[in-house]
Amino acid sequence: MDEDDMDYLEQAGSDEDYGLEYSDDESDNDDGSQDVENMYYKAKGLKEDEPEEALKAFRAIVTSQSEKNEWGFKALKQSTKLLFLVLQRPADALATYTELLTYTKSAVTRNYSEKSINSILDYVGEGGKSGKKKGGVGGKGSVKVDVEVLEKFYEVTREALAESKNDRLSTKTNLKLAKLWLDKKEYSRLNKLIRDLHEAISAGDDSDQSKGTVLLEVYALEIQMYNETKNFKKLKEIYNACLQVRSAIPHPRIMGVIRECGGKMWMGEKKWNNASEDFFESFKNYDEAGSPQRIQ
Repeated sequence: MDEDDMDYLEQAGSDEDYGLEYSDDESDNDDGSQDVENMYYKAKGLKEDEPEEALKAFRAIVTSQSEKNEWGFKALKQSTKLLFLVLQRPADALATYTELLTYTKSAVTRNYSEKSINSILDYVGEGGKSGKKKGGVGGKGSVKVDVEVLEKFYEVTREALAESKNDRLSTKTNLKLAKLWLDKKEYSRLNKLIRDLHEAISAGDDSDQSKGTVLLEVYALEIQMYNETKNFKKLKEIYNACLQVRSAIPHPRIMGVIRECGGKMWMGEKKWNNASEDFFESFKNYDEAGSPQRIQ
């Protein structure tokens, strides 16, 4: 059993029993579900040695269902993974992923769909960022992804999330993409995305206690961008803005990033005591987060 099935079982186990009554008349549906389940696990058994045949088998599951359901969703999720990581066809993986997103409205629970989307974007981002394949599936080597294809994965995700009015995951997705653009040094794309994030935060509910936390995450990305592009005037402006944020509970790694960039800023101004203080605070935050950056 792989992580896809574990995710689904964990989600199914968390659903509450609302006292629904079941009758024997449903036995026919149970038989049909059992057939699809058998098809799914047979397809999974082909993944390692016959990925193309596995792909056809997963597609057969999707086409055999008259309505969108969890088995079709899981088959599309496996197909996306195969196409991207094993067969190394990112454009085809994108098409399958786009189809999968149409299932998130009704076929599976919101939590399971969110977990699946995050999982897919994680390995797509790893392939697009470093050329390294995540998960070790298939042993086919690195995955090369054009920036335009990579951007499209996030674009179709944002469109689907906007349609379902899932603002929280939409913001998390944009933050994930912003980190990717920073790693790839795509500063023009990053700059535009940061502006979009600031607009979304400004338009958000002022009573939302997570607003300050998200704002600090955006500032951390912004301050790294200005540090790398050596725009020290803007860096200092963002650094001071970070210190004014209230009602935030940021991850210690985020504060580690902000303090590290602050230390470099103070060094540039030859304010050694300030630099020492910020570097020490950075180290403490990285250490609390268990980040290897504390060694650096």
